[in-house]
Amino acid sequence: MEKKSIFKGVLYVAMGASIFGMLATFVKLSYGDGYTTSEVTTAQFVLGLLGLLILNLIQTKTSKKNLGKPTVKEIRILMLAGTSLGCTSLFYYLCVQYINVSIAIVLLMQSVWFSVVVESFISKKFPNAKKVIATIIVLAGTFLATNLINLDVKLDWHGVFWGLMAAASFTATMFTSNTLATHIPVLRKSLIMLSGGGVIVFIFLFFAQIGPLHFEVLKSFYLNFTDNTQHIKPFEFSIFYTYGFILALFGTIIPPTLFNLGFPKTGLGLGSIISSLELPVSVTMAFILLGEKVILIQWVGIVLILFAIVLMNLPSRKKELIPELVRVKK
Repeated sequence: MEKKSIFKGVLYVAMGASIFGMLATFVKLSYGDGYTTSEVTTAQFVLGLLGLLILNLIQTKTSKKNLGKPTVKEIRILMLAGTSLGCTSLFYYLCVQYINVSIAIVLLMQSVWFSVVVESFISKKFPNAKKVIATIIVLAGTFLATNLINLDVKLDWHGVFWGLMAAASFTATMFTSNTLATHIPVLRKSLIMLSGGGVIVFIFLFFAQIGPLHFEVLKSFYLNFTDNTQHIKPFEFSIFYTYGFILALFGTIIPPTLFNLGFPKTGLGLGSIISSLELPVSVTMAFILLGEKVILIQWVGIVLILFAIVLMNLPSRKKELIPELVRVKK
């Protein structure tokens, strides 16, 4: 029965990671059709919030159990923690705007060693040898996966910057989602955290697209209707029925739900290994749908990063043997 439960957990996490890995390719396709980062993120979060709200209402009406209700303090903390969700999507999509999806996902996976650094600061302990080795392997794999060994390759520094920012905010998301208000039902917790992320996305929308438009309209009015608004692009509401539904499903509804269903069954270590599937899936999707060139040395780098994730999450031999010895003695 326990093996069956673990298998289900692995299946949930694998499906969630694979679906999330497809996300950046659809974002890149939406850019090709003329949509902006603010339009893409707004559509994803609006439809994602609407979807989770409907799922929460269904769960509340059909559940026979008494669902845990968050306090006002917990809602504030979860919304604050959820801002990292908005930042991750925003930074990652900005990254994809400047560089290839196959490289952007590699930069996002730097969260593997970012988490090691954060963990050492929180615990005030230097990471063990296994984590240090895994970090070095990740950095070596990144060097190969981004094809930096080829001196002719020039990465746009804007894309690299936003990719690393996405990795940092994703690290914050992982730490907060695993520790805060664990007694609250998954769908309810996801809705509250996504609301916090939505605040970040809507602020970005205002400054990137709506605010400047208002400013330019007022400016042209006072300058006797001079042609100052020609370069302003109004918000394209068509994003909601073209890419918005896919982005909301693949980014804010299905993967978090599957992860929350799978991780309790697999455990954090095995779950982290399985969730790294998003890396090869994302690169493969970019290769098939976008025609991005991925050479052999980049695949070698990707394999190294995956190996480092496995190494970092494997239990040590000592931890496995001690409980076994105790049982033998008894």
